[in-house]
Amino acid sequence: MCSNYEALRKWEHYEKYFGVSPPSTQGKLDMWPKYEGVFVRKPPETDPYDEAVPEREAVTGRWGLVPWMLKPENAAKQLKLSTFNARVESVAKSFTYGGAWKRGQHCIVPVDAFYEPDWRSGKAVRTRFTRADGIPMGIAGLWDVWSDPVKGAVLSFTMLTINASEHALLRDFHRAGDEKRMIVVLPESRYIDWLSAAPGDSMDFMRQYPSDNLVAMPEPASPKPPKDKERELI
Repeated sequence: MCSNYEALRKWEHYEKYFGVSPPSTQGKLDMWPKYEGVFVRKPPETDPYDEAVPEREAVTGRWGLVPWMLKPENAAKQLKLSTFNARVESVAKSFTYGGAWKRGQHCIVPVDAFYEPDWRSGKAVRTRFTRADGIPMGIAGLWDVWSDPVKGAVLSFTMLTINASEHALLRDFHRAGDEKRMIVVLPESRYIDWLSAAPGDSMDFMRQYPSDNLVAMPEPASPKPPKDKERELI
């Protein structure tokens, strides 16, 4: 799972590494669940014959997916759920994520780093993960839009997670006894493929990122998370 990450701090990296113009609104840089952050998607109105429509765009939305079919009377309960990570094993049958998965509403979350707790010492040590080559990472996710009766359209996104019990690096993280999981870091060569993939091909992208391509560094001090910081809903 991932409940904290660093968004891109250099705006030129949106164009350089993700092929999109920087968003009009940056959102938070130190990202926690329910914060507004940036994700990259294929525009819903994409027309292959319209050169005015870009093949991908950077937009800002809530980190914690809100399903489009959510009824207003159920909104208060739904918005309290931990929906920032989605398990690929159950995503297709999920009320929250199922619609976006079946419609192929894929997105990429650009990050400079993500954080996981290292419990091997018996205490949680906040650890920062980056790519070994220093390039930003693109995390596979899903996006959706919900019509809030008061606020109007609410864009949101989630990160997809897979089992990490056999991953050479991330299998050593998280609390003892908990299932080992990791977010899906996409190879940059497959960004467009993921954004354009048909729903039936989504599982082809759910692969572990090589441990040799990641660097894990303990942080000397941990910032206090928001009071309503959530655990992944399993």
